[in-house]
Amino acid sequence: MHVHETEIQDCLLLETTVHRDARGFLTESWNERTFRSAGLDKAFVQDNHTRSARGVLRGLHYQVHRPQGKLVRVTSGAVFDVVVDLRRDSATSFRWFGIRLSGEDQRQLWIPPGCAHGFLVLGESADLQYKCTDFYDPSGDRAIRWNDPELGIEWPIPPGSEPVLSERDRTAPLMRDGELP
Repeated sequence: MHVHETEIQDCLLLETTVHRDARGFLTESWNERTFRSAGLDKAFVQDNHTRSARGVLRGLHYQVHRPQGKLVRVTSGAVFDVVVDLRRDSATSFRWFGIRLSGEDQRQLWIPPGCAHGFLVLGESADLQYKCTDFYDPSGDRAIRWNDPELGIEWPIPPGSEPVLSERDRTAPLMRDGELP
């Protein structure tokens, strides 16, 4: 496995070996020993799977208590995945990082606890799966508006189109008005 640092402190891009042939591919998406040797000695307690249609933008979501670290991967389709560092004591506080993840490249993103996460579907649909380091607690679940001008996230949205948003994401507060971890 190749581990690459990103522009966000402790957020890592992981590239596992993908064995391809005429039948398809095989990759080891999780191996405790391999990840531990790469410095990711994490205990995961919950797996989530989401399928979203073209143009859907989910996020930016985070937790104010019991923050979850997430190991994110796309199993089908492609997304533009975004991480916002909300940790006040981080060297990269309030910065964002975005990267394309797809079922074809099989790259994974480690998102440390205390960061907000969101993604935009780039094709017809996308399946995103992620392992979490803590159980979901709806009482601590929060969101920041996806297009907060203070963050200036450069979402790859085609000119003249709008993302498909949930009511929660459409009405999420700006970062300066929200409750941060």
